[in-house]
Amino acid sequence: MATTPQAVHDPQSGAPSELQEKARRHLWMHFTRMGGYDESHEIPLIVKGEGSYVYDDHGNRYMDGLSALFCVNAGHGRAELGEAAARQAKELGFYTNWSYAHPVAVELASRIAGLAPGDLNRVFFTSGGSEAVESAWKMARQYHKLTGSPGKYKIISRETAYHGTTFGALSITGITPLRTPFEPLVPGAYHAHNTNDYRWAEDRDTLWAADQIEHVIEFQDPDTVAAVILEPVQNSGGCFVPQDGYWQRVREICDRHNVLLIADEVICSWGRLGHWFGVERFGVVPDMITTAKGITSAYAPMGAVIVSDRVAEPFVHDTKMFTHGITFGGHPVSAAVAMANIDIFEREDLCGHVREKEPEFRGMLDKLKEDLPIVGDVRGAGYFHALELVKDKETKETFSDEESEELLRGFMSAELYKRGLICRADDRGDPVIQLSPPLIADTEEFELIDNVLRSVLTEAWERIVRH
Repeated sequence: MATTPQAVHDPQSGAPSELQEKARRHLWMHFTRMGGYDESHEIPLIVKGEGSYVYDDHGNRYMDGLSALFCVNAGHGRAELGEAAARQAKELGFYTNWSYAHPVAVELASRIAGLAPGDLNRVFFTSGGSEAVESAWKMARQYHKLTGSPGKYKIISRETAYHGTTFGALSITGITPLRTPFEPLVPGAYHAHNTNDYRWAEDRDTLWAADQIEHVIEFQDPDTVAAVILEPVQNSGGCFVPQDGYWQRVREICDRHNVLLIADEVICSWGRLGHWFGVERFGVVPDMITTAKGITSAYAPMGAVIVSDRVAEPFVHDTKMFTHGITFGGHPVSAAVAMANIDIFEREDLCGHVREKEPEFRGMLDKLKEDLPIVGDVRGAGYFHALELVKDKETKETFSDEESEELLRGFMSAELYKRGLICRADDRGDPVIQLSPPLIADTEEFELIDNVLRSVLTEAWERIVRH
């Protein structure tokens, strides 16, 4: 089971560098098989970024087809974001938002509220995405206690969905191999079916997956369910898109059972789907939005929970408070970077660029499906797409665990990297290649992605599937 690309490759020449030795001895990388790196296998060291590209310590250039980790939305090398951070650090490097405020956090909260849909007017800052999800679940629980439904504490997400790694967020995450090493987890998190209709029976009702959420609510007892949390387009498993009317049906279900609806937009916000927030694409206003990553284009760590006036109201009167906080939530330097990042989005109309170029990007991927026997499905939205890999297009036969190991980590991850493309080869569901380029990517980048994928997937079919 892969969670990130395992880009193990042979060193280019000579003995390992001092930096390689230090990395192997001291750096513990995230979601990484550390045993894969020895004197014969380098750790990829990325030293520079410019636009849609990054460079390693050997001077090789790579198309960043994953925006680092779905987050460098405005592209690499934006000096003005560093300059904004420096200016803020000179004026006020840090002060807490625990009972105090500082101007840049106030201005950023106001600006986000102006961009968010509906009445989502309150912003609770965190340091990142897992903390935002964790905070949203706690907020939902306390909200129901304050509004006369103290038994509501459970949360429902979807199978194969990733929502983070802190204990609450991991409990919400629907990926079994990520959960089992840390069980028992936080009680109260349950999972419904996702929207992967590529593997549904042809006669299944299009809103079946939405109705399954109601089934879980009713099975668990609506008086115990606090919230439903969903990504607008589900990341893990390969960019599962919702069916037409899915979000509207889920909104109706949540309203009917007094359950809060949380849109987890840690990835899908800040232009990834061609809008400030992904739910805008599907015409629904949730009760909360969790966000991170692209809020600063990853130039500084930041996350947030954006909350409706209705949900905030019980917390803001008399002696009430949300009894939760994070030291670096709303950090002034991160907030200054986020403000400058939004300036770039507005000045260059990055959301509009994604909407304009999406048909070209998707068309390139659809042509790969048409031409290559190993590509069974293409799905996604905006600059957030996946190719599902199969052994047989007609039957949709997938790969065994052993075959996935050989296909993804034994060949494709390293080969894609060697040929100049960083993307994600993943099998948290069925094997997929995920693509999430910076929002500035254009025809040149699409052509590079096409050339690399076409050659590597063709070779993968010949070496692994055909033989």
